[in-house]
Amino acid sequence: MNILINGSGAVGLGLGASMLSQKADVSFYATGKTATAIKENGLERTGLFQHYSFTPDEYQVYEDYKDIPEKTFDYVFICSKTVANDDISRKLAENKEILKDNCKIIIFQNGFANDEPFLRYFSEDEVYCARVITGFSRPQRHISEITVYTEPILLGSLQNADPECLEKIAQMISASGIKCETTTEIDKYLWAKMLYNCALNPLGVILNCTYGKLTENEYSKNIMDSIIDEIFAVIKKSEYSTLWDSADEYRKLFYSKLVPDTYNHYSSTYQDIQKKIKTEIDTLNGTVIRLGEKYGADVSTNKIIYNLIKSIESEF
Repeated sequence: MNILINGSGAVGLGLGASMLSQKADVSFYATGKTATAIKENGLERTGLFQHYSFTPDEYQVYEDYKDIPEKTFDYVFICSKTVANDDISRKLAENKEILKDNCKIIIFQNGFANDEPFLRYFSEDEVYCARVITGFSRPQRHISEITVYTEPILLGSLQNADPECLEKIAQMISASGIKCETTTEIDKYLWAKMLYNCALNPLGVILNCTYGKLTENEYSKNIMDSIIDEIFAVIKKSEYSTLWDSADEYRKLFYSKLVPDTYNHYSSTYQDIQKKIKTEIDTLNGTVIRLGEKYGADVSTNKIIYNLIKSIESEF
């Protein structure tokens, strides 16, 4: 099995190490300092679960698609930031010769509807999505550290394609120590993650605090409650669904378990702002706004939060 990891941040390196541990042939598409680091230092997965270490001769690193042989990959894992999806999808389409005829693309990202850029070039049974709520960080450019685990990684299709073709991938990730499963209801789980991320990520940036601290202030809780209410309004008016019947039902779990389990966590959005790079706000609260406008739902709180993050980004 040949796998291309496109995106060499913490998630990409962590999943790459996981697949290498199961004897898959893994290649990374990386550039700049990260490419140099994993070429020179090898690759490590640390933190929770079993630790793995691989030398540079155990995988390939490509900095140009033109260097990749034809018909190489069975799977492509998209692990980049969502801001790169337009560019990545276009370049993969321009270099389709590197993909085997039955190659599957799996998108391991925050947000919802991230398959849309890829569906411009690939069919509905070629593009799949993952729900990842495992926390990954990158203490060094060649190291992925698993910092948080709450539920399994889930693999499936937003286009109702059969996820059976991903079963082997799920089994291999599970065997590496991170439980992973396939599902025919990936939309419900991606909306569950959207509820969590949209409520916490941008507000943690604006107030400069961890997830847990946001729940200790009635004013920040009011903002999060409003964001959650608006997302449920979007879901109710759209063709989508999630795991809870109401915003109140979700909030009980959110405040009693989900946030306490990740109390000390700083979001990926927070980490991006600290590094002065563009965030994934467009595929988080930005997607809520787009769908709210499409279906006629009030998303005014999401708009305020979105505009505040965009204001911070504009200073970079």
